[in-house]
Amino acid sequence: MACSFQGLLAWGFYAHRLINRQAVYSLPPELMVFFKPHLSYITDKAVNPDRRRYAVKGEAEKHYIDLDIYGDSAVYKLPRFWKDAIALYGEDSLRKYGISPWSTYETFKNLSYAFERKDVQAILRLAADLGHYLGDINVPLHSTQNYNGQNTGQYGIHGFWESRLPELYATEYDFFVGKANYVPSPQLEIWKAIEIAHHALDSVFGFEKVLTQEFPDDKKYSYEDRGNITTRVYSREFSNVYHQMLSGQVERQMRRTIKLIADFWYSAWILAGQPDLGDLNPDKMQVPYENDSSYTPRDSLKHIREHRAYIIDPEVLFWKNSGKYLYFWQAFQKYCERRPRFLPVG
Repeated sequence: MACSFQGLLAWGFYAHRLINRQAVYSLPPELMVFFKPHLSYITDKAVNPDRRRYAVKGEAEKHYIDLDIYGDSAVYKLPRFWKDAIALYGEDSLRKYGISPWSTYETFKNLSYAFERKDVQAILRLAADLGHYLGDINVPLHSTQNYNGQNTGQYGIHGFWESRLPELYATEYDFFVGKANYVPSPQLEIWKAIEIAHHALDSVFGFEKVLTQEFPDDKKYSYEDRGNITTRVYSREFSNVYHQMLSGQVERQMRRTIKLIADFWYSAWILAGQPDLGDLNPDKMQVPYENDSSYTPRDSLKHIREHRAYIIDPEVLFWKNSGKYLYFWQAFQKYCERRPRFLPVG
C-alpha cells in the first residue's frame, strides 16, 4: 500500500482556487472587464504563495500568526500597524510567530500601487497572492501555535478542516456573497477577520476531540485512491458528523473569504484612482519585485510549518521498490532537511 506524503496547505489547493475564482464574480463591471479574461490565471495562481513557502525566505511567516504566544486577548491587544508592532516586539520575534495581518496589508498596498501604474502582470500576480493571504487569515488554525493539533493529540486536524471538508462538501455551499464594497480601513478589517477565525478554535478542536472518543480508529480513518496512490484520510462518516457539528462553519469562513477578497481588490482599485483597465495589454508589462520588508532573518526557513491535508503517520509511510513496499520515513525526513521545498498536489 503506497501512501501520499504530499500536503495541501492553507485551505488546500482546491479551496484556494475555488475561493479566488468565486471572488471575481463579485466585482463591479469596471473590474470584471479586466479580471474575467484572466480568470484562469487568478484561479490557478491562488496557490503560488504556498509553493513559495519552501523556496523563498520570509514567505512562510506570511501565512499565520500565533496569537496564543502573546497571551490572553492578544487578538485585541496586538498593534494593528507594522511599525507599532516592530517597536513593541522587534521584527525578528514577530516573524518567528507569524506576520499574516501585517504582511497581508502590505500586499494590499502593493496591489493598489500596481493598479495605479496599470501594470497588468503585477496586478494579476498581487491579486492572486492577496486572495491567498486573505484566505489564510480566515482559517482558524492559522491563528494558533497548535496549528495542526500537535499539542493536543489531534495531529492532522489542520488538513482535515481546511482541505478534507471543503473537498467533500463545497459543492453544497452557497457562494453568492453579493457585490464588492469599499473597505475604508483595510488593516482593521484584516484584524476583524482574524478575530472571527480565532474565536472558532474552541469548536474546531472541541468537536473533533468529542468525536474521536466515539469513533475507533478503523471508523475515524479510511483509505482512498488518488490516481495510483492510496491515501489515508478521515473517513466520510467521521467527516460528515464533524461537519454537521460545526453547523456550517467551514462554509461561513469560505463565504467571508470570498467577500473579503472581492472587497479588497475593489478597494485597492478605488485607492489607485479607479484607473481604466479595459484596454491594457499584459504582454507589454513587467512584473515588479514585491517585498514587505527589507529584512529577512537568516533562519527564516526553520519556521516553515507542515500542514498535512491527509493523515500521515510514520507507520504508514512506505514506498514500492522492486515489487516490495519499504519503510521510508527516515529517508524522507533527510530529504526534507536537504531540500525543503513544497511538493505541489493537484
